[in-house]
Amino acid sequence: MSPPSLIPSYPEPSVSAPVALSYELFPPRNEVAEQTLWRTIHELESTQPDYVSVTYGASGSNRDTALTLLNRLLTETSLRPLAHLTCVGNTAEELAGIISELLDHGVRGILALRGDAPRDGGAGAGPGTLRYAQDLVELIRRVEQRRSALLAAGRVAIGVAAYPSKHPESPSEEHDVEVLLAKQRSGADFAITQVFFDPSRYADLVLRARRSGVTIPIIPGVMPLTSPRRLTRLAELSGVQPDVKLLDRLNRAADDVERRRIGVQATVDLANGALDAGAPGIHLYTFNEHGCALDVLEKLQLVRPQRSRQTPEAPRTLVS
Repeated sequence: MSPPSLIPSYPEPSVSAPVALSYELFPPRNEVAEQTLWRTIHELESTQPDYVSVTYGASGSNRDTALTLLNRLLTETSLRPLAHLTCVGNTAEELAGIISELLDHGVRGILALRGDAPRDGGAGAGPGTLRYAQDLVELIRRVEQRRSALLAAGRVAIGVAAYPSKHPESPSEEHDVEVLLAKQRSGADFAITQVFFDPSRYADLVLRARRSGVTIPIIPGVMPLTSPRRLTRLAELSGVQPDVKLLDRLNRAADDVERRRIGVQATVDLANGALDAGAPGIHLYTFNEHGCALDVLEKLQLVRPQRSRQTPEAPRTLVS
């Protein structure tokens, strides 16, 4: 018989936890896009998000610009970057070098993704290449372990993707949940969902995941629903169909002002639906534009912690 626990039992705190807030950004393709991006960054910084994710092109196609953006976020802003990293087309040795470089220069969060398979189907089949996000999660943990002293024995936050609707290459939604559980077992700390257009899809994903043993936070990824062109294009790429009635309303809007009003309200309703289903936060896909994101945030009225603004350290340079 085990002795009684000496640890006192405390009731659950009555104060609700703050809602997590984050944004997705992508590296600029040219000088004009860079100027637009940095206007967006400064506007979003004022909302004090918990982190901002920085995308990474297929097979590292925009690696240099991604590293430059990460470096500037670390040295010129108070924002915490979450670096996307894809594994398709890269060897474990190549990825270990990139991970080491990110950690050595201050990145403490990585979103581990498989990445899109190339059209020719060639990448990912070579010797030493990683095939799945689960493999990348395990590799990050191994690199982290070798740098334990440099990290003061701390941990890197590792995020992964989750799918409210079936992944295009998956045999079933059940298989998607099995993959998410495998990524959790390999060391993932949280998941961010791909886009969805009905809050019941998010609620159903969470229910199925919890029943299967997934315990990590599942953060809904929400896209501002203001551009019918962007919604249509996303449907073509992902197979996730937007609300037909919403598309019709956006297309019939008298002008851009009305279209934005309709789309922002639809986005707020979607986010609130996910929050009502127990979402621990909201991740906004900004497309490097701050206007609609800030409109959505203003209407959401999230309970957020107040933080003092930190002054970035002296500039460092990421060697690409």
